[in-house]
Amino acid sequence: MDKLKMHSPNLTEGNIAKLAELFPSCVTEARDEHGKVKQAIDFDQLRQELSDHIVEGPQERYHLNWPGKRDALLAANAPIAKTLRPCREESVDFDSTKNLFIEGDNLEALKLLQESYLGKIKVIYIDPPYNTGKDFIYKDRFSDTFEDYMTKSNQRGDYGEGLVSSSEAQGKKHSNWLSMIYPRLKLARNLLRDNGVVFISIDDNEIANLERMCSEIFGEDNLLGRIIWKNATDNNPSNIAVEHEYILACCKNRQYLNPVWKSAVTDIKEVIVSKGKELNDIYKDEGALREAYKEWFKKHKSQLWPLDGYKYIDQGGVYAGIRGVHNPGKEGYRYDVLHPKTGEACVEPLMGYRFPKETMNRLLEEDRIIFGDDHNKLIELKAYAHDYKEKLSSVIELDGRSGAYDVRELFPEYKTLFENPKPVKLLQRLLSLTMEEDGDVFLDFFAGSSSSAHALMDLNKKDSKNRPFIMVQLPEPCAPSSEAYKKGLLSIDMISKERIRRVGKKLADNVRRNVNFEDYGFRVLKLDVSCFSDVYYNPGVFSQDILNQAIDNIRQDRNPEDLLFQVLLDWGVDLSLPIAQRNIAGKTVYFVDGSDKHMALAACFDLDIDEAFVKQLAEYEPLRAVFRDAGFANDSVKINVEQIFAQKSPTSEVKVI
Repeated sequence: MDKLKMHSPNLTEGNIAKLAELFPSCVTEARDEHGKVKQAIDFDQLRQELSDHIVEGPQERYHLNWPGKRDALLAANAPIAKTLRPCREESVDFDSTKNLFIEGDNLEALKLLQESYLGKIKVIYIDPPYNTGKDFIYKDRFSDTFEDYMTKSNQRGDYGEGLVSSSEAQGKKHSNWLSMIYPRLKLARNLLRDNGVVFISIDDNEIANLERMCSEIFGEDNLLGRIIWKNATDNNPSNIAVEHEYILACCKNRQYLNPVWKSAVTDIKEVIVSKGKELNDIYKDEGALREAYKEWFKKHKSQLWPLDGYKYIDQGGVYAGIRGVHNPGKEGYRYDVLHPKTGEACVEPLMGYRFPKETMNRLLEEDRIIFGDDHNKLIELKAYAHDYKEKLSSVIELDGRSGAYDVRELFPEYKTLFENPKPVKLLQRLLSLTMEEDGDVFLDFFAGSSSSAHALMDLNKKDSKNRPFIMVQLPEPCAPSSEAYKKGLLSIDMISKERIRRVGKKLADNVRRNVNFEDYGFRVLKLDVSCFSDVYYNPGVFSQDILNQAIDNIRQDRNPEDLLFQVLLDWGVDLSLPIAQRNIAGKTVYFVDGSDKHMALAACFDLDIDEAFVKQLAEYEPLRAVFRDAGFANDSVKINVEQIFAQKSPTSEVKVI
């Protein structure tokens, strides 16, 4: 029996709990004055979280450490002067889609998404490069241009060709891989909703380190476990034949999760339910109906796992017998249930019945109870296939080659387009269980060939929901000798985007009745240096004559829509909101999320803005309004802008770039 504390609250414990919520990586274990292990704050780690330079700290404690960890933490927190530029020509349904495809380094992309998608992502799935000594190893730099970054990080050679890391020098070192994944997972955690979940595919090389890292980043209580994907047999000579990979599952905060994950969408369920409806339309006689389904079931039983127990049918549909009337684990209700043929009481379950007598009588009236041939068999409850919901098992058996078949079906003109893509069915199993609602946002920042986008679009079609995705993929060149390169798909991101286009076209061509899902597009955004010149960020390092020449702080190669998206990022506005372009008094105005009143943002980057135009724009009462700093006709207009909005739209926030 618990004892009363008999003392005032321990404020230190409360403070540690608050810090643990903000900085899970700073919570560790230490010994108290009596030598007992207790929860404590790693102050060196906390200092590093709050610092913009590397902090040294030799304190001994239990945690995962490796050479370069402090650099990796610094990399996660360091700001960058980058932006995302829209690319309409590579997009599909740019103005209406909610889906995003970001081309660029995923660490930089995650940094740019921090404000617009903070706490908004429901599920993240990533398939990072496994640490085999041959895969691509990311090295993170922030002071260089994008091209310099790619070259200096050994991702591209002097002529733009793709490079991989040396297996002898770097590939099998744990530290490089851990330094790559650590800052990305820290930033990804920020984007998750309170009930958000992350799935990470990994193999034996780093599963132990990854689990410890996730325990540090997400908190040990938020580790949900390992899923073992039994995919294929490894024929390489070794002590143990490796026939599996892992998917590590973590969450933002376990207390906000559904206690049990169940999915109402499975391919096998759809087959069984459809067959039941078909046979019910044909056979009106109960006996003939049962015989027809029995014959079909025998032929297809081997293909119906895990629903191969659904071997009965009546006018209500296909059903299985389950022990849903038995009380599990403790004493239940005791009463007689008479067998309809023998008239004697059926044998009782070991712990009695789950329901009271009144509920059992109702189930009997509704014909929901299954009896055996006589009273010596335990009764069962009818469970109809249309009510079936699948649980997520810790072991998933699925042929790993099916991922290649998914791609080949979309690209029949290619023999081999992408090596080892994840199967669509594997990813749908995860997504159908964790993305239950319309509007749940999905993120994959190691997109590869975009198997996850394929899986989600197909799932949206099946259950008539609209869950948008964000894909992030580095423009990593394909090998010049590859079939993809020879046929014009020069980089991984090009393969990824083309796959999403073909999936969308295939789904749009196979329209089903009563399907509301209509978003088959995606908005392409390309990571690039800021729209603003170096003078804007570091005026102190330029001489006065150069400053005088730099009248405009915007790079010459940028258009108004480029500026708009950098404003959206800076202001933390959703990048998938609809954008309308309108001409007002001869000026081009972008309205984000509406073209009437109270839209999310109104932006005008034209020059020679006068007070008459400002008054017209203020009439729309946008939540935010932005202008070009050098765009006003004179200083008087610039001074009066805020006053005009204060009079006509007092709730508007007004800024300039």
